[in-house]
Amino acid sequence: MTELELNMPQPDDPMLIQSESKANGDPVGTMFGKNRKIPPGAQSCLNWSKKNLLLLMTIAAVALALLLGFTIRLVEPSAKAVKLIKFPGDLLIRALKMLIIPLVVSSLISGIAKLNPRSCGKMGGKALLYYFSTTLIAIVIGIVLVVAIHPGKPSLKELSGIPEEDVDKGRINTLDAFLDLIRNLFPDNLVAACFRQTKTKYKYRIIEEVVEVYNGTGNNTQNDSAVIVTTETKEPYDSYQTNIEGINVLGLICFCIGFGIVLSRLNEKAPLLIQFFGELSEIVMALVNLIMWYSPVGILFLIMGNILAIPDLAKVAQTLGMYMLTVCAGLILHGGIVLPLIYFIATRKNPFLFMKGVLQAWLTALGTASSSATLPVTFRCLEENNHIDKRVTRFVLPVGATVNMDGTALYEAVGAIFIAQLNGRDLAFGEILTISLTATLASVGAASIPSAGLVTMVMVLIAANLPPEDIGILFTVDWLLDRFRTSINVLGDAFGAGIVYHLSREDLAREDEEIAKEQLYEVAVHDDSEVPKS
Repeated sequence: MTELELNMPQPDDPMLIQSESKANGDPVGTMFGKNRKIPPGAQSCLNWSKKNLLLLMTIAAVALALLLGFTIRLVEPSAKAVKLIKFPGDLLIRALKMLIIPLVVSSLISGIAKLNPRSCGKMGGKALLYYFSTTLIAIVIGIVLVVAIHPGKPSLKELSGIPEEDVDKGRINTLDAFLDLIRNLFPDNLVAACFRQTKTKYKYRIIEEVVEVYNGTGNNTQNDSAVIVTTETKEPYDSYQTNIEGINVLGLICFCIGFGIVLSRLNEKAPLLIQFFGELSEIVMALVNLIMWYSPVGILFLIMGNILAIPDLAKVAQTLGMYMLTVCAGLILHGGIVLPLIYFIATRKNPFLFMKGVLQAWLTALGTASSSATLPVTFRCLEENNHIDKRVTRFVLPVGATVNMDGTALYEAVGAIFIAQLNGRDLAFGEILTISLTATLASVGAASIPSAGLVTMVMVLIAANLPPEDIGILFTVDWLLDRFRTSINVLGDAFGAGIVYHLSREDLAREDEEIAKEQLYEVAVHDDSEVPKS
C-alpha cells in the first residue's frame, strides 16, 4: 500500500462516516466508529416531548409539590414560612385573573360578531341544554353516593372540634339569592361590574327573652329562690342590596352577548370594530401563552403551600376521610365516565383523546382552584390541541365558566346531606329534591373563584332546614376538594365546547360558504369597476 493510500480515509474511518452523515443531515453517533441513528420510536417520543414540554413540566410540578409538601411538613414550618412558600403561586393566580376581563369581553364579542344571530341562538340553546343536563346528573350522582356510603355519623361532629368563631353564620334566603342572580345579569354600572357584584344583606335586631328559673323545689314557694335568665337571639327583619368585591362575570357576559349580536347585524357598517375585538382577543391569548410558561412554578408552590397549611392530617382523616372519599368518588364517576360517555354519544369520537388535549387546563385548574383563572388555558388547549373553531370557544367557554359548575353542584349536594347525617336526620324525598334544585341554583350563582362553593352551600343548608353553622366542619378539607371539583368544572366546559362544535359544524360550514361567496362577489365587482370602458 502506497503512502498516498495510507493517508486516505478508509471506509471504516469514523471521521469519514461522521462527515458523510452530516452531509446527509442524519443524526450521528461516533462511539466505536459506528454511525448510530436515533430509532424511529425514540425520535417520535422526542418530538412529542418537545411539543408537550409545558404539559410535562406541569405534571412534574404537581408530583414534586406533593413530595416536597409532605416532606417539609416534618419540620413544622411557621405560618410566615408557609405564606412565603405560597407567594409564587399567588402571583400565578393574580396574573391569570388580570386577563379575565379583557379575555371574556374580547372573545365573546369577537366570537358572536362573526356569527349570524340565528346560529348564535342555536349554539346558545345547545350549550345551555348541555350545562343544565350535566349539572342535574352530577347532583343525582352525589346524592346516590352519599346516601349509599353514609359517611356522616353524629359522633364525628364531636371529634371535629371546629371553634365557634370559625363558623360562618351568614343567613342567605333562597329567594334573595335568586333575585341577586337576576340583578347581576343586568348591572347598573358596567365599569363597576368589572370589580363589584350585587348581594343582599340583612339588618338584624336583638330579641331578649327573660325567663325566671326557681332553685329548690321548683313549686314557686317561699323556700325557692328565683334566678332571672336573659337570652338574646338575632333575628333578621329587613334586607338591603349592597356591593361586594368580585368580578360580576354574569353581567359582563350578558352585555357582551347583546353587544356582539347587535354588532353581527351591523357587520357591513362596523368592520373595524369587529376587527378590533378580534385582534384584542389574539393579543390576550399571546399574553396567556407567555404566562403559561410560569404556570408549572406557580402550581408547584400553590399545592405545596396548601399541603403545609393543613393543621392536623390525622384528625382530618379520622373525621372527614369517608366524606372526602364520597366526594372524590362522585367527581371521578362524573368526570371519568359520565362526561366522556355523553361526548361519545353526541360525537361518536374518542373522548379520551379529547381529554388528552385539555390535560394542561385540567392541571391548571387543579393548581389554581379557579375556573376563571383557568379560562385562558382552556381556550388555548381547545383551539390549538383539539382544533375547536374559535367562534365556538369564544362564545361557549366564557358562559360555561360561569354557568356550568358540575363539580360544585355535586359537592354541595353531598355536603348538605353529609351535614344532615351528622345531625342524625333522615331526609325525606321532598327534602332531597329541595337540595337538588337549590344546589343547581347555587352552583350557577357561585362565582368561579376559589372556595365559592363553600359560601353558596349555606343557601342549600337553609333551604333544607339544616344548621348552617355546621359548614365549619368542612373548612379543613375544602381547599383540596375545591381543586378537584374545579378541575371537573373545567373538564365539563371543555366537553361542552366540543359537543356544541360537533353539532354546529353544518351551520358554521354554511356560514363560511356564504362569506366566501360574498368575498368572491366583492372581488368580481371590484374587478369589473377597474376595467376601462371602450
